[in-house]
Amino acid sequence: MPVHMTIRVTFRPENQQSPVIQTPIPPKPEVTAHSTEGIGLRIRKNSLSSVEKDKDKIAEILAELQSYIGLETVKRFILDLQAFVEIQKRRVQEKLVSEPLVLHMIFRGNPGTGKTTVARLIGRLYKEMGVLQKGHVIECERADLVGEYIGHTAQKTREQLKKALGGVLFIDEAYSLARGGEKDFGKEAIDALVKAMEDNKDNLVLILAGYRQEMDWFLQTNPGLRSRFPIHIDFPDYTLDELLAIGNLMFKTRQYELTKEANAALRNYLQTLLHSHPYAGNARLVRNLVEKTVRKQAVRLFQKASSSREELIQILPEDINMETI
Repeated sequence: MPVHMTIRVTFRPENQQSPVIQTPIPPKPEVTAHSTEGIGLRIRKNSLSSVEKDKDKIAEILAELQSYIGLETVKRFILDLQAFVEIQKRRVQEKLVSEPLVLHMIFRGNPGTGKTTVARLIGRLYKEMGVLQKGHVIECERADLVGEYIGHTAQKTREQLKKALGGVLFIDEAYSLARGGEKDFGKEAIDALVKAMEDNKDNLVLILAGYRQEMDWFLQTNPGLRSRFPIHIDFPDYTLDELLAIGNLMFKTRQYELTKEANAALRNYLQTLLHSHPYAGNARLVRNLVEKTVRKQAVRLFQKASSSREELIQILPEDINMETI
């Protein structure tokens, strides 16, 4: 049995939520790479036009990734992953031994640092690369998996796993499954997840997400879990410049523009938040700030009988203040 080294990837997350693209199950696979564990590679006899379409879709996904703020390390990681999968597919075509793909992941970081967005993008990419049949993402948490009586938890967990087959099961705050101790039903959910990873290793990717320290503790509570998740990705908080870029992009997307003075006010405010708020370095907080600033501008303009196009677009310093969040 091959030994899997843990991969730790650290990158700057981004702010936009990528759409989940669900596609029909592809035609019957002609060849499946033999492996004792991991995700099996499905090599299909596609027409030239179909191959070109797959390449175009992969290029679109990678172009979307390149447009994100930051994410330099994860961009390199995904390109490396694409190359690895492609070479394994070529080895299968030449009837050579291929490496098993164990793609289950641990995402560690504070809320709002891009974990869900990256999971969605990875699901779409895996689908287009032929690793997963659908590539959709099922997002859940403890309440979606743990029941209230004996047997209920296994049933609820199986339901979520069934929905995720062919794609990604993303469990946020996964460490909460182990917080109740030995008699808690969360342990039953963990056991069901581990079994599903073995039974569906060719068509399911499991991503567990949560705070760094809590996820490290979670993996220590069950030694068997760590070996099943060879890819660990750390999501650091945003820097001040990244938060400012995210805020400006959100305003621009909504067709608003900050004056020079408003942009300075936004920078000062974000800097204050970074020093006072424990989880200020994330896109979720910036999104709340943008939405409340837009509402504050609306209240200011509503007091006038009419507004010019420029006034409707312009964000002034008084629209951004310490009471916005």
